[in-house]
Amino acid sequence: MHAFAMVGAEAETGLRRLLGALDGRVGVVRDDGRPARDGGTAVARGDTEYVVGEEWHAGGDGLGVEDALDRLAPDHDYAAVVGVADLDVPLVAVGDAEADADIEAATAAALGVEAAVEAIHDAEPHETLASLVAAVKRSADADRAGAIATFAGRVRERDGEDDDATRYLEFEKYDGVAERTMRTIESDLEGRDGVLDVRLHHRTGRVEAGEDIVFTVVLAGHREEAFRAVEDGIDRLKNEVPLFKKEVTESETFWVHQRG
Repeated sequence: MHAFAMVGAEAETGLRRLLGALDGRVGVVRDDGRPARDGGTAVARGDTEYVVGEEWHAGGDGLGVEDALDRLAPDHDYAAVVGVADLDVPLVAVGDAEADADIEAATAAALGVEAAVEAIHDAEPHETLASLVAAVKRSADADRAGAIATFAGRVRERDGEDDDATRYLEFEKYDGVAERTMRTIESDLEGRDGVLDVRLHHRTGRVEAGEDIVFTVVLAGHREEAFRAVEDGIDRLKNEVPLFKKEVTESETFWVHQRG
């Protein structure tokens, strides 16, 4: 799922223009209990909408923006977050907005829709374990599958009780090469007998302690092929994909590869 944020006095009108250029299901997330308006203009409507914040919570369970994105990811192609500027997603500012945006326009009419869509597509997609499982279930070969095996790697806060706690990890990737390498690993594993679909995903940027970092999902005819492919997939990802990890603990910051 491609996620992006919209801010500014004419964010809603700009979003309505963008929605017409997006091919697929779109979820819209707003940051408080009052739908934003552009001076009386109706809000932009997506296929699914969540309103999050202190005044009212979607579902009544304290839903936050990241939680809403996670819920949208399995069955939406896009998610637009209105009124939040500090997410690690492409930011589109329309109208008077004090934000460091990827795409800026003085008015909604002046918004470069094609440039905005390109920026949205160029960014890393928002994936979860659930969204990758949903993707393999939609595989053309799903009717031959008797097993889905998964692996999720997460940020471990500490190895032992007395260890210095890790606050977060920060990942950088070798742009282009990392994606191509993961696609090659997926293709190699899918060439095995009984393996039908493979999805690998590794997050970049800041990942807090306790959050998920990396996913491997395998659709296969039987559990034996699925388990082997999951193990080989995560091992190859860690050994072959050019990713660089910075660790921030309670007392120090360091690049892990420089400690090797």
